[in-house]
Amino acid sequence: MSLVFLTSSVASKEAFKTANLLKSLGVNALISGEHGTGKRSLAKYILPEATVFDALDYEEIISSLPSCKSIIIYKIENSPNIEQLFELIVKYQVRIIATTCLLDHSERFEDQFSIKIPLPPLQERAEDICMLQEVFAKEAKTIFGIEHNFDLSKHDPDLSKNAYSLRRQIMMNYLLDDINEAELMVIIENFLSDKLGSNNDYRNFLHLFEVPLIQAGMKRFKSQLQLSERLGLNRNTLRKKIAENEAFGLKT
Repeated sequence: MSLVFLTSSVASKEAFKTANLLKSLGVNALISGEHGTGKRSLAKYILPEATVFDALDYEEIISSLPSCKSIIIYKIENSPNIEQLFELIVKYQVRIIATTCLLDHSERFEDQFSIKIPLPPLQERAEDICMLQEVFAKEAKTIFGIEHNFDLSKHDPDLSKNAYSLRRQIMMNYLLDDINEAELMVIIENFLSDKLGSNNDYRNFLHLFEVPLIQAGMKRFKSQLQLSERLGLNRNTLRKKIAENEAFGLKT
């Protein structure tokens, strides 16, 4: 996933302001935050021409330092020998912008990076969520050849992995929006094909049908009484099925 760093919330605007300052300065900086908060996009904005490395590619980084003026290192905390890395960066006078998922920085990080840019999770940046949804929806429409807009208001944004989970959610919504029964059954068949094998598989996987059916029914009909009538079930039977599937989010 490659994105321009979006700025709508106060936190992202502050980060972008610091990034613009860094573009004109020759100092090292550390961008911290959870996965999917925009660290990579911001690093690339600061140093668009810099060579990019994953910290685990240690030998490649070391061999490249003598010929690099600036580098970006993702997940700096994963470096197998961070002390030596910093020593060589100083030796060859290489400018570095690094990202980290660590929210508590070690003293060694404090010494190496004169500027730190924290990026809060998306749940603290509501304005950015709306912008990202628009970007991901536009991308999904292009990929799947869909012209109409999907009603995103029907779903709470999935922010469990910030932009990564939000993008996946929107892509899935657009993918499934026009799916027919045959295509849906193929998806379920492929999902189950490698998972079957026990003596109680019918019961083990029955929730894949029951849970979405009950959830969709509750959203549409608003009451268990109406839903039980629509499904042709005794109300006690419906309540029993809801109780059996509480682990999947159903509530009595």
